[in-house]
Amino acid sequence: MRASSAFSVVGDHPDFVVIDKPPGISFHKDDNDTGLVMQVSEQLGCELFPVHRLDKVTSGLLLLAKSSAAASLLSAAFAERRVDKFYLAISDRKPKKKQAIIIGDMVKARRGCWKLTKTRDNPAVSRIVSGALNAGKRLYCVRPATGKTHQIRVALKSIGAPICGDLAYGGTPADRAYLHAWQLHFNYLGEPYTFRADPTVGELFSGGALDTLLDSWAQPNALSWPGKMKD
Repeated sequence: MRASSAFSVVGDHPDFVVIDKPPGISFHKDDNDTGLVMQVSEQLGCELFPVHRLDKVTSGLLLLAKSSAAASLLSAAFAERRVDKFYLAISDRKPKKKQAIIIGDMVKARRGCWKLTKTRDNPAVSRIVSGALNAGKRLYCVRPATGKTHQIRVALKSIGAPICGDLAYGGTPADRAYLHAWQLHFNYLGEPYTFRADPTVGELFSGGALDTLLDSWAQPNALSWPGKMKD
């Protein structure tokens, strides 16, 4: 899939902006391409500071601060697990579990990839629920408690459900990697904020079955997540 530099603004606050990132765009400068943060800063006419990051293949919600002070506060919220993050992913493989809590340390593997281990010294923690789509595919809602590199991609592979289009982790070839940052919930200066961006890029991110699941998951905090919520 050809990358698009287009992004949409989902929320604009005096201290931060939330955008819907397209897939295939690098967070920072990549070869001769302008990095996403620089693109957004130039188009919005203000200096922006990263708070968290998304993989190049991942689309969806990205939070950028408008000052170093705001970046510090928001980054602390992520680091202290006070931000609820919900991702969507599609796989066409039969999972070992349809819902699960996946916990384990992550170590570097070959070719820039990562793998999950059974140790829990500094573990990645991901919770998943899922629902059936058509043609043998499943939609996963993933709630990561931590923010490790490639965490969701590795977690889904570990249960036998690599993400469609994620060739690095054994996914079936597709027009994109089907991973999307769907919702962000957090408090900032005593006020609660909720942002949602439904996926729009990718032929598999469409159809009545997907829309039905998104409607039923519209309040993801209320879903029956496996495992205790304090990690």
